[in-house]
Amino acid sequence: MVEESSQREDKQAQPSNGSQQALKDEKVAKTQNNKKEEVEELSEEDLKLKNNLETLVERLSEDDASLYEPSLIQLKELIRDSTSSMTAVPKPLKFLRPSYPQLCGVYDKWTDKKLKSLMADALSVLGMTYSDEGKRDSLKFRLLSDEKNIESWGHEYVRHLALEIGGVYNEQVEKEAGDSSEASPEPSKSSIDFDVSKESLIQLSLEIVPYFLKHNGEADAVDLLLEIESIDKLPQFVDENTFQRVCQYMVACVPLLPPPDDVFFLQTAYSIYLSESQLTEALALAIRLDDESLIRAVFDATTNAVVHKQLAYILSAQKSSFEYENVQDIIGNTHLSEHFLFLAKELNLTVPKVPEDIYKSHLDNSSKGVFAGTGLDSAQQNLAASFVNGFLNLGYCSDKLILGDDNWVYKTKGDGMTSTVASIGSIYQWNLDGLQQLDKYLYVEETEVKAGALLGIGLSACGIHDGDVEPALLLLQDYVTNSDKKISTASILGLGIAFAGSRNDELLGLLLPIAADTSLPIETSAMASLALAHAFVGTCNGDITAAIVDNLLERTASELKTEWTRFITLALGILYMGQGDQVEDVLETISAVDHPITSAIEVLINVCAYTGTGDVLLIQDLLHRLTPKNKEAEEEREDDEEDVEFAESINDELTDALNIGKSDEPPATADAEDKMDVDESNKDQSKNDKEEDTKKKEEEEKKEEEDEKEFALIDELTYSVLGIAMIAMGEEIGKEMSLRHFSHLMHYGNEHIRKTVPLAIGLLSASDPQMKIFDTLSRFSHDPDLDVSMNSIFAMGLVGSGTNNARLAQLLRQLASYYSREQNALFITRLSQGLIHMGKGTMTFDVFNDAGVLNKVALASLLTVLVGLVTPSFMLDHHYLFYYLNSGVRPKYILTLNEDGEPIKVNVRVGQAVDTVGQAGKPKTITGWITHSTPVLLGHGERAELETSEYISYASRLEGVVILRKNPDYREEE
Repeated sequence: MVEESSQREDKQAQPSNGSQQALKDEKVAKTQNNKKEEVEELSEEDLKLKNNLETLVERLSEDDASLYEPSLIQLKELIRDSTSSMTAVPKPLKFLRPSYPQLCGVYDKWTDKKLKSLMADALSVLGMTYSDEGKRDSLKFRLLSDEKNIESWGHEYVRHLALEIGGVYNEQVEKEAGDSSEASPEPSKSSIDFDVSKESLIQLSLEIVPYFLKHNGEADAVDLLLEIESIDKLPQFVDENTFQRVCQYMVACVPLLPPPDDVFFLQTAYSIYLSESQLTEALALAIRLDDESLIRAVFDATTNAVVHKQLAYILSAQKSSFEYENVQDIIGNTHLSEHFLFLAKELNLTVPKVPEDIYKSHLDNSSKGVFAGTGLDSAQQNLAASFVNGFLNLGYCSDKLILGDDNWVYKTKGDGMTSTVASIGSIYQWNLDGLQQLDKYLYVEETEVKAGALLGIGLSACGIHDGDVEPALLLLQDYVTNSDKKISTASILGLGIAFAGSRNDELLGLLLPIAADTSLPIETSAMASLALAHAFVGTCNGDITAAIVDNLLERTASELKTEWTRFITLALGILYMGQGDQVEDVLETISAVDHPITSAIEVLINVCAYTGTGDVLLIQDLLHRLTPKNKEAEEEREDDEEDVEFAESINDELTDALNIGKSDEPPATADAEDKMDVDESNKDQSKNDKEEDTKKKEEEEKKEEEDEKEFALIDELTYSVLGIAMIAMGEEIGKEMSLRHFSHLMHYGNEHIRKTVPLAIGLLSASDPQMKIFDTLSRFSHDPDLDVSMNSIFAMGLVGSGTNNARLAQLLRQLASYYSREQNALFITRLSQGLIHMGKGTMTFDVFNDAGVLNKVALASLLTVLVGLVTPSFMLDHHYLFYYLNSGVRPKYILTLNEDGEPIKVNVRVGQAVDTVGQAGKPKTITGWITHSTPVLLGHGERAELETSEYISYASRLEGVVILRKNPDYREEE
């Protein structure tokens, strides 16, 4: 009984095959019923619409021609009036989908032109939901229709059409390229099955663009014109309501575009701003395009003298060489010192500081022994204090250390006295009163002190150019050809700093013969080339290029193996900074130099030319250069060659033995044999001597060649690392990615790469102290390789330069204690401390302003010092080169003036800048703001706006010196 019941249960648990089939049938029936229910679930209104549409399609398929036009019109009305959610397909399009092939057949059958046009209009819309991918029926029927009512079909249809236009246009371009290149064996396949010309696509696009601009689709309009290569046609469509958003979007696209599209975008945005009288925005783009005629067009677009002054203040911040008669004193920065001292007075910063104020040695337990008892060279520490003092009181025209103590200069030794006296020029930067302070040092006996005074003159006149009289040039030109190398070098360096970015022809005439004279020491030629490059930064000047290339061609291999060669090559890079494609000619010329260094020079010129572009392909190329080459394959090749040589030598020996056996000569007598042996041994001896001499010579030559190659390879690796930072610095995503690459290079790179990585990080984040970056650098500052540590410490100073960052200041104080017995590392630490507190926290090295304009003078100054630091010991021996930093310094303030040029106080909100490109409405451009009264300091990435509408600004951005005028319509709130 138990067994029977269990079997019965099993049978119940396992149904027969027949019952399984029944279950399946039941499921199928259920799903069919569900479908029927779904169909039946259509509301009465939807069902009526469906029936109406089907009736209209049937009418169009019938033979009664009188019904065609009213039916078509009704059909289009039903499609147009359909309102549904944005996420669903409109009901008429859904219901008409099965009828689409039938309607296409009807279209082909008809012959009436007007009816075909109306039908094509409707089919173009229906094609959105039915057309197979790649067939592009919407575009096909739109081109076949003569109806001009694109707008009435709505935004989604117009966007779909724009997408298809872009795709077809690209196919047309590829097809043309395929037809023109005979190399392609088979023509490119096109997915479009209708004939279409580029002109008709452009014509249709120009009908769509106004619709996009009218309906807040500025980005769509720009993208469409970019696709059809007609961006220059955009200005005719924009008006006062749309130009701002259009131009913002275009400028934001520039870092992501390949050349020459990036330049077209800037030129188009420039022409739009100019036509809308947005002169300060137009000027920013003209500076980016580096075209003097465009800058002049901005000035000529208005006769308002106050606007001219505002434009001149923007140019002065860029150290521009542009000349415009009435505002030349402003462009020449003659008011900079006056404005800066006003800022210092308002912020209560006029009291001079001494290095001890930032060293804070009393907080450090081990510091008592820093100057005494540790056997340290106190002259070097005094020199460090001079640098710190020069950076700390930069531009304030007063200090307590050097000006108050005439003997301080003599507390340093040798070249240290040069840099110490020069620091007076740093204290008086932008102020020609410094020339009087330095004058007394020109009449002393010590060459080093005299050289320091000459360098100081250049520093105090840095960037100040007042018309015809150039006091720095008048004072320094007589010393340039001095027989004493120290004096000539200091005067050339002073001129390079004073005239950075000026494009001064007198300076060119003075220094070009020195740069071109290869009989002079390479150091002098390098300094002259560098000074000229700084003055003519980004100009591609042919004369200077020729002089530099001649130097590289005519110098001996041993001369080119010095660190000064780096500055000659850097000068070439600075000349072509930001010039993109214009470097092709000079690269061809450089390839003629028969020296391993050519590949390094090519890297440097390329990265300078494309700096700030974010060019991904160029960064990939640089990373490829930094990848270690496969040594195993090379070793295998060498082993194979050795095997072949060994086999050949055995073969030769066997041949000789066989030849001896075959000899037919009669045997010689014993005496003759002895004589022959002696002669043979003498011959062998002299032969061996000769072979040894030849071998030695070959080894020496080989060693020299290897040294040259190694030196060139070091330069190539160095420039590649710095190049990644330079190319990525213009674009945020590239910046983030390159920082990740740097951490990989630090782990896997060789010693030369590791030495340069901290410098590249410093360059990427100059005056932008982010916690993650200076924590990384702080970690590198304890590296076992002292060069890596010193460069990391300097990079920390660069990252925090002019910010008074408390966390960085504390880290550097700890490092000063840690390296208290290591002279060179301590010197660099002190230098970094000076940089962080530069100008008591009022300065910046930021190479981009708020408008995204690259300051080439600032970048060139930073690059010069970083290239020197590739070999830190070299830079410490020639420490006066650190003063090249001064030409890249600028105050980071907002100073408001009235129309008469007098400072006024207004309230401004200062907050973190926000990217509002493409956002709807009128979003706030700053976040987390605090209200200040001008003058006010701006940090990296900060932006300001006026608190009230009491004043109207002449500049579109509040940055640097801003001129305001009273708003006549302003009413004070009660």
